[in-house]
Amino acid sequence: MGSSEKRSKDIMSDIPTFSAENLQNNLKVIQNSRTFLSIIAGVLAGIIGFNGLIGFVFYFVVMLITSVGLMAKAGFSADLYFDSWNRVLFDGFLGGLMSFVLFWTFAYDLVHIF
Repeated sequence: MGSSEKRSKDIMSDIPTFSAENLQNNLKVIQNSRTFLSIIAGVLAGIIGFNGLIGFVFYFVVMLITSVGLMAKAGFSADLYFDSWNRVLFDGFLGGLMSFVLFWTFAYDLVHIF
């Protein structure tokens, strides 16, 4: 009986536990940083004068750099701060696209049309 209790304790210690409040805060930080960088990238793409597909490629490159930066900030061990790697890499990825397009077209219009 002693060995089965030990195995059950080992199994229970292998299950990751997260604080819901800390996890929510970490996800909020990711969302805010992606939104902020989407706005900055949109303004930059508009000022530079990117058109069409080049602008969208620029957005995806900026989001890739953002994901790498967030992973570096987490010490490349996302399991300590998030429930999965996908949260760091893809959470808020398309949500920031709308902000990017809005500020991209706004800055492009201000600089190149008016």
